This record gives sequence, structure tokens and C-alpha cells, in this order.
Amino acid sequence: MHRFGLLLLAVAAMLLAACSSGPSDLTWKLNTSVRGHLPDLQFTLTDDNGQVVTAKNYRGKVAILYFGYTHCPDVCPLTLTHLHMVMEKLGPLAKHARILFVSVDPARDTPEVMHQYVNAFDKRAVGLTGTEQQIRDMAKRYRVAFTRGPPNDSGGYEVNHSSAIYIFDGKGHVRLLATPTDTPAAMAHDIRQLIELEHAP
Repeated sequence: MHRFGLLLLAVAAMLLAACSSGPSDLTWKLNTSVRGHLPDLQFTLTDDNGQVVTAKNYRGKVAILYFGYTHCPDVCPLTLTHLHMVMEKLGPLAKHARILFVSVDPARDTPEVMHQYVNAFDKRAVGLTGTEQQIRDMAKRYRVAFTRGPPNDSGGYEVNHSSAIYIFDGKGHVRLLATPTDTPAAMAHDIRQLIELEHAP
């Protein structure tokens, strides 16, 4: 179990107390609106096809941002399975959303490794990696904590990391904060609302 969970919940509670949940005709299931309290989606990283991309590549789509790594023994595969279920619940609207999985272990998570990993969970997931500094800068931007553990006998290691899921609208504005304990139905409900706001007739 990752040790930043309590910190995440405390930050989420603080942000929730300080902000409104958006337009009055919307009902959020996640109950954690962070609109206006975290920066817009912004980065320059390398995707799992080896291409340099920025946040602008994903404008027009709801971005579901999660930080993790491919050697993660538990939380990351469970969360990506969870997010796949969210995309399935969105049905045809899933074409307006993307899962952005950012590695906190760029030394091992090459674009090739990331491509194989994220595609095993969902074809609409994008693996993003970069230099150590690029990852640390992005993690700092979204208040993500991660620390590399000591190596084991075979030279492998784990990376403790916070498990927040950030949801950005199609304009790149952060709207909601979720955790792996939120149900796929609740997440899909709120993401559907954001998509419908963007693509209303």
C-alpha cells in the first residue's frame, strides 16, 4: 500500500472545502471538484510511440491523468484496469477521452515498454515518459509525491507514489480529482458530463 494516501485525502478535503463544484445544473458523483485550484494540463513528454508530445495534442478530449510505473506490483495495474472499465462505461463517448499514464520511473519505462504496458489495459491509454527532470517538474506541478525505494537482491526496486487521478476537460482545465477507490460508474458519470458540455449540440 502506498504511503501518500492520507496526504492525498487531506489535500483533496482542503481543496473541496475551498471550491465550488461547477455549474449548478451539474451533479458530480466524485464530490471532489478542484476547478481553479490546480494548474491547467501542461507538459512536454515522449509518448509510447516515441513521439514528443505536449498537452496541446490532447485538447478537445477529456484527459484522465495518472502517475505510476510499469513495474508497480499492485496499485497501478488495478487503477488502469479500473480506468478501462470507466472507458467501457462511456461507450461511444470514450472517443472524446484519453487516459494519460505518466511514468515516475523513466529509467526503466522506455516508450517501447510503456506502449506494451498501457495497451494491455486499454487501447485509448497513452503512456508518457521523459527525462528525470521532466517527470519531477510535472509531478511538482500537480503535487504528486514519489520516492524510489532501495534495490532488492536482483537490483529491482519499487517506487512509492501518490495515487490521485486528475480529470481535465477538453480545454485542459483541471476539473475533478478521483482516487482508485471511486467506482467506475461514478467516474464515468462525471466524465460523461464533461464530454457532453464540450460536445453539446
